[in-house]
Amino acid sequence: MSLFKKEKVSLDMQSISTLISEGCIFDGNLKAPDFARIDGQITGDVMVDEGLILGEKGSILGNVVTKELVVYGVINGNLQVNSLEIKATGKVTGEIRTQTLQVDNGAVYNGSLSMTQNNKLAQSQSSTKTAKPKLIEV
Repeated sequence: MSLFKKEKVSLDMQSISTLISEGCIFDGNLKAPDFARIDGQITGDVMVDEGLILGEKGSILGNVVTKELVVYGVINGNLQVNSLEIKATGKVTGEIRTQTLQVDNGAVYNGSLSMTQNNKLAQSQSSTKTAKPKLIEV
């Protein structure tokens, strides 16, 4: 038993540092530290350092990059996350890159899925594109 072992707390139990409440409309890219909750509408890319909860009334039209993501609302865009949960009311349209995925019965997902097993945040596909064949002159 270690005195310094830190227990992992679920995303739903984290203190929220950024809140976009229901009825708010945000046009532009959002970058937030720690944990965020969105219950309003975002048009633009969202980058949250630790985790994001998208409430049932929340919607994002843009790409999302974070470590943990719980979706109760609607996302139209690509996701780069370590851990993703799509709840029964959640709807995601776009490309997903994640290590772990949980989809509740009733959730909707349309797009492509890439899963990795390493500890890094899912990397963008631009770094994994195949190299052009080299022409060798003889």
